[in-house]
Amino acid sequence: MADINFSNSPHTDSRTGEGRPANADLRWDIIELLFFAYRDFVGDADHELEAFGFGRAHHRVLHFVHRYPGLKVADLLDVLRITKQSLGRVLKQLLDEGYIVQKAGNNDRRQRLLFATAKGEALVAKLAGLQTDRLNRALRDIAPSGQDAVRQFLRAMIDRDDPDKVLQTIFGTGNASAKAKE
Repeated sequence: MADINFSNSPHTDSRTGEGRPANADLRWDIIELLFFAYRDFVGDADHELEAFGFGRAHHRVLHFVHRYPGLKVADLLDVLRITKQSLGRVLKQLLDEGYIVQKAGNNDRRQRLLFATAKGEALVAKLAGLQTDRLNRALRDIAPSGQDAVRQFLRAMIDRDDPDKVLQTIFGTGNASAKAKE
């Protein structure tokens, strides 16, 4: 097992080569707020998914397949950053239970394109409704300029060099704030 150095000297981030803050300079407040916000944001949907025997991976697959009809399996793997094996188990269950259908590509028959069924769309709408309710409660007393700052902050948290096609769609269009309101 490797030794862990708990000194207060800055550490170098192996991804960026930049120095990291000393322990005293860490953003514990925001780290913990993000932890609890994420826990509760996904918790609403988690509770609903339990009734179906589904988990967060099912939710993420359904979400992106619904939002991007015809999404290729290869692109979904890039979005979710999971292994083929992990996706395979979840996707098989969603296909077998009629939440998603898979079709061959028009130009390349080897491509596997994914589409949500009416049953899948209904579940996504229910889950997104729960999450939208939470977002609306959180944003209720924040001015539009503050809401723009929230979007800007969340975008800044994402690695901009990520080649993900969904992120390219979000970052590349002027409709990112409109999409966020959907």
